[in-house]
Amino acid sequence: MKNKLVVFLLAALALLVLPLVAQAAGNFWVRIIDFALLYVLLALGLNIVVGYAGLLDLGYIAFYAVGAYMFGLLASPHLAETFPAIKALFPNGLHTPIWVVIPLGAAIAGMAGMLLGAPTLKLRGDYLAIVTLGFGEIIRVFLNNLDAPVNITNGPKGLLQIDSFKIPLLGLDFGKTGSLFGYEISSVTKYYYLFLIIVVISVVICYRLERSRVGRAWMAIREDEVAAKAMGINTRNLKLLAFGMGATFGGVSGVLFATFQSFISPESFSLQESIMVVAMVVLGGIGHIPGVILGALLLAGLPEVLRWISGELDLQMLTGGRLDAAILRQLLIALAMIAIMLARPRGLWPQPEHGKAAPAAA
Repeated sequence: MKNKLVVFLLAALALLVLPLVAQAAGNFWVRIIDFALLYVLLALGLNIVVGYAGLLDLGYIAFYAVGAYMFGLLASPHLAETFPAIKALFPNGLHTPIWVVIPLGAAIAGMAGMLLGAPTLKLRGDYLAIVTLGFGEIIRVFLNNLDAPVNITNGPKGLLQIDSFKIPLLGLDFGKTGSLFGYEISSVTKYYYLFLIIVVISVVICYRLERSRVGRAWMAIREDEVAAKAMGINTRNLKLLAFGMGATFGGVSGVLFATFQSFISPESFSLQESIMVVAMVVLGGIGHIPGVILGALLLAGLPEVLRWISGELDLQMLTGGRLDAAILRQLLIALAMIAIMLARPRGLWPQPEHGKAAPAAA
């Protein structure tokens, strides 16, 4: 127990110092870490649906989009500029505080998750994957085309000038550079600490869910739905709860993404993003929280590191323009994923099998 406490304290200290060290090398690296934390939050939410309840969801990015556009509409001048009635009520535009929009985004994304889950209760496997994939694409196309006849989402142009996170009582504006004890702290470093706090809270929630009666019921459904139903488990309600609970994580992550980027467009919520989040869960270890976090960090950070390496090497010039850096980056990621899954088919950090004790230290 004492050793675990020491490990936790060292890990906490490393996480607190990490952005300050990365900031010395450039804000680019801190920004990569920020996005990695957002993907960790997305992967934790999807793990509830895929890892705990065993429901394959390929449209999870839709809830990410719901949260992002919810904040984008309530914290940008778009609605006030488009609708005169809103302009009359809010002459300075809508600037809803983020602590109001985060619960609202989570609630609306949760309702969207239940709305998706309701017609899919009798579907399993490939059929469920196809329906959820279609749902994700419908949301993206809907956002892309909802600029006529009434301009609500501004279509492919996206939403601009989205408010940054602010704490007026403390005089904190996460969109501006600040200082602490004479040390300059950039905007992306401030967002790092905000994202880290929310990720830690989410990890605690996931651990509590996993060990609760609901979590055990989800795992029973994942292992054998017929047997779970025979034992008296209400599989219908628990499936809906899994979809809704997982979607809330996506909604919160979307809100954070919108305030961090200050710009959103439908291109940020493509099918490729959904597949990437599923890959994070599978690569790390389905149903195992440390594995999911590891998979999210690797797949979120590795592409950007490879982008930097390929830029530094200037591969296009070395190969006479025949090799594009973006293509090489995708190729290396695909090869790495294939090699890892062949070597460790249950993931990099899989969940210990039931009934088997952990191996004793030599």
